Amino acid sequence: MAEMYSRGKRYHPLSDYLKATFGGKCVKIPLDAGFTCPNIDGTCGVGGCIYCSARGSGDFAALPTVPLREQYDRGRALLSAKWPVDRCIPYFQAHTNTYAPVERLRALYEEVLTYPNVVGLSIATRADCLPDETVALLDELSRRTHLTVELGLQSTNDSTAKRINRGHTYADFCAAVARLRHGCGAVKIAVHIILGLPGEGAEDMLATARAVADLHPDEVKVHLLHVLRGTPLADLWAAGNYRPPERDEYIDLVVRTLEVLPPDTVIARLTGDGAADDLLAPLWSRRKRGVLNGIDKCLRERNTWQGRLYQPKVENPTRG
Repeated sequence: MAEMYSRGKRYHPLSDYLKATFGGKCVKIPLDAGFTCPNIDGTCGVGGCIYCSARGSGDFAALPTVPLREQYDRGRALLSAKWPVDRCIPYFQAHTNTYAPVERLRALYEEVLTYPNVVGLSIATRADCLPDETVALLDELSRRTHLTVELGLQSTNDSTAKRINRGHTYADFCAAVARLRHGCGAVKIAVHIILGLPGEGAEDMLATARAVADLHPDEVKVHLLHVLRGTPLADLWAAGNYRPPERDEYIDLVVRTLEVLPPDTVIARLTGDGAADDLLAPLWSRRKRGVLNGIDKCLRERNTWQGRLYQPKVENPTRG
């Protein structure tokens, strides 16, 4: 029921989960450690996904030339104007943050865990960048700190994955989830999906949401697809071959997505931010607070909530 969520929300927000877990407000600090991506360097593709910026989704982190400790301190100082920053989670956000020899990964992860006020660690990566030795390292870390591995899925539709130059299949993604579940006893798994991908209609997006619900991840991030300057997606948009969803369309899709997700899955994001200087469309996304308020309003007006239509899968080989 909707009453299970706090502060009048009809979904399970990350802020509430972190507060309950750590006993107070907790902030994530984005970092750029200078990684690249196998979909950029030619290992599985070139050019990256068609929507990805040159910063590899790390547009709000400091430049990778800035030492990690300085990035972390700058992030804390910036966020301190809004919230208490005595509980922090370093977030390796830019590009693919397990795409390196395990010795380099260990050094980076261990370094940030020594920073002041750190209570956990979050690592964004791809399903095809989790070899056995990296999974073993993640397992070790998960037993010492609150570790979240964030996996970009975007869509379960392999035709869409090919269209956006994703570089791996849904089967690859499921195999990665299973590898983490069976190889990392305490890791939290966050799944990223994108609403509004080229060629997808509402039913395609809801099919992704239902498939993600079957995986029953610890967290889900729902992203709005942004058209950013300098990307292949921007070329499609400029040529009239891509139309992003309108605001009300997007709100409807988010609400319908929430309805089919497990009620206990933490919702870590319901929209997103495009770098102001590079955002071409949809311009309504700049009013992020208004979008989030619109989602809350729609949930109330429809008298619905996260998990209302969730149907648990009887057997799920990737969970447990």
